[in-house]
Amino acid sequence: MINDKLKLDIENIKNNYENEIKFKKYYYEKVLNDINNKYKSINEYCNIIYKNSIDKIENQYIKIIQKYDFNKKLENMKNMKKLNEIIYSTYNIFNNNYYNSMNINNILINYYNNKLNINDDLNEQYENIIKIKNNKDKMKNIINEYTKKINKIQSEYDKLKEKSNVNKIIKQIKEYDNGRYEGEFKNNKKEGKGKFYYKSGTIYEGDWKNDKKEGKGIFYYKTGNRYEGEFKDGKKEGKGIYYYSDGNRYEGEFKNDDIEGKGILFGNNGDKYEGEWKNYKKEGIGIYYWNSGNRYEGEWKNDKPERKGMYFYFDGNRYEGEFKNGEKEGKGIFYFKNGDREMGDYLQGEKIGKHVTLTFNGEVKINDYN
Repeated sequence: MINDKLKLDIENIKNNYENEIKFKKYYYEKVLNDINNKYKSINEYCNIIYKNSIDKIENQYIKIIQKYDFNKKLENMKNMKKLNEIIYSTYNIFNNNYYNSMNINNILINYYNNKLNINDDLNEQYENIIKIKNNKDKMKNIINEYTKKINKIQSEYDKLKEKSNVNKIIKQIKEYDNGRYEGEFKNNKKEGKGKFYYKSGTIYEGDWKNDKKEGKGIFYYKTGNRYEGEFKDGKKEGKGIYYYSDGNRYEGEFKNDDIEGKGILFGNNGDKYEGEWKNYKKEGIGIYYWNSGNRYEGEWKNDKPERKGMYFYFDGNRYEGEFKNGEKEGKGIFYFKNGDREMGDYLQGEKIGKHVTLTFNGEVKINDYN
């Protein structure tokens, strides 16, 4: 707003300068034209006077000479006397005309001097115009500098505005269609610390940013489950702990609101799984520890052992081979704790076909399970 007012004042100054220059230029041109016209009229008048005087003298002389008769001396002398009178009279007329012309010349000189003064005044005004132009350039530079200062002040004002009460985080309670929020706001959006009571029965308590759950927080489900950990863009993402109502507990990574990545599941019965997860299910490489002492190490899919893996029994025996849908299926080797080894095929956890057993003392046994 300050910048706009300054621009308007500068535009008014500029218009006033330009109007004054136009008026003075018009006035001096009018005066010069008037002087030139008067000078021209006076010159013409003087020329007419000189010409009339000379013509009159010549005509008088011609008349006298034409009347002069040498045979009539007396008459001639009279004529001469008359001629002298005429000459004297003509001389006086001429003399008067001369003085009149001198006066006219003086008038012309005065007009000429006035013209010179006006020219000097015009030159002075021209110099003033140049000064005004220079001043306008200086003013333009001053305006540019002042504009920079205004922009700097505006920038500082905007920064202060962000820290002002308008953008200050405030605490309040607000009702929404899906529940009630109690906590901090910024620019009429949930931001900072706050607690949201959903009408569905779930509760979130923690950090908010731009009206969404972001940072660290706790989400209470109406089933009794609970998540404590990191959020991003309103969803569980990062490190966290998921507490099940039955006592199970998962600690690990989350992505896009799902258990995904690496993590550990602690069972309420003492079982434990440590490995990879996807969409809340065991998938990838992992190890499952049963409270009985048994252990599986290998690949998982859809929460069950799949493809290659090793199953360790608490009594020292172990199986190494293929799995499908959580059961031994395909080719595998069963290692007995006494050193015997049995090789063969499995289907849904059961032995099929011929199995070859190598005992610890080198004997070979073949069993058919068809």
